[in-house]
Amino acid sequence: MVESLSSSRYVFFMISICLFAALYQPVLSRPAKFEDDFRITWSDAHITQIDGGRAIQLKLDPSSGCGFASKKQYLFGHVSMKIKLLPGDSAGTVAAFYMNSDTDSVRDELDFEFLGNRSGQPYTVQTNVFAHGKGDREQRVNLWFDPSRDFHEYAISWNHLRIVFYVDKVPIRVYKNNEARKVPYPRFQPMSIYSTLWEADDWATRGGIEKINWSGAPFYAYYKDFDIEGCPVPGPANCPTNPMNWWEGSAYHTLSPAEARGYRWVRVNHMVYDYCTDKSRFHVPPPECSAGI
Repeated sequence: MVESLSSSRYVFFMISICLFAALYQPVLSRPAKFEDDFRITWSDAHITQIDGGRAIQLKLDPSSGCGFASKKQYLFGHVSMKIKLLPGDSAGTVAAFYMNSDTDSVRDELDFEFLGNRSGQPYTVQTNVFAHGKGDREQRVNLWFDPSRDFHEYAISWNHLRIVFYVDKVPIRVYKNNEARKVPYPRFQPMSIYSTLWEADDWATRGGIEKINWSGAPFYAYYKDFDIEGCPVPGPANCPTNPMNWWEGSAYHTLSPAEARGYRWVRVNHMVYDYCTDKSRFHVPPPECSAGI
C-alpha cells in the first residue's frame, strides 16, 4: 500500500512537471537546416544552401541581391545568427539581419546593418530601432575584428524592459523601455526575422561617396547557426506575457557587470556615430538618451 501510494505520488509529480513544462516553457526553435524555420523571399537563384542545409550563401551581383525571412513571427525572445561577411572591397554593399513587424507606417523594427568598406578599412555595423513607426535612432560601431575572415555571432535580445544588440555576446547597444517618458517601445506587434544582401552605394559607405566596384562581383556572405528562442504568433496566447520565459528573468533586466564593462569598452573605443549626440539633428537629445543602461 505504501509503495503503491508512493508510486502514485511519483506519477502525479511527473505529470505535474510535464504539464508545467507544456504551459510555461517557451517555444524554442533551433533548426538543424535553414528551411526548417526560414524561406527565401527574394531572388532564389542567389541563395544556395550548403553543408546539408545547415548554412547558406547569399550572393550579390549586378543583376540582383537576395533575402530570406522566418516562416513565423515572434513577440519577444532572443534571436541570433552567425555570419561571415563580404571580404575585400565591399564598399557600397549592405548585409542586414533584422526584425520587422511588416506593418508599414506603424512598423516596429530592430536592425543590424553591416556597411561594406574599402579594403583595409574597418567594417561598420549600424543598429536602429523603430517603434510604432518612429525610427531615426541610428548608432554605428566599427567592429574590432575582420568579420569576413570567420563567422561571428550577432544577436538581438528583446523583452518587456529592454532590447540589447550583441556581437559575439558583447552588448553594443541597449535600448530601454521608456514608455514612462512617452517614448514608444515595441511590445505589441510580433516581428519576423529577416536577412538581406543588397546594393546601397547611395548611402552605405561614407555617406554614398564610395561606390560599388562591380569588378569584384559576385559578392558573397555566409550564414549559419540560426537560433530563434521566442513566442511564435500565432501560438500559445500566454507566451508573450509569461514571466517564466528565460529572457524575461531578472538576469536579463540589466547588464551583468562583465557585460557592462564590455558595453562601455565598445562605446568608448569603437562607436563612430550616435544619434543621441548629433546636434545637427536633435538640438535637445531625445528623452531615451539619458536613460543609461
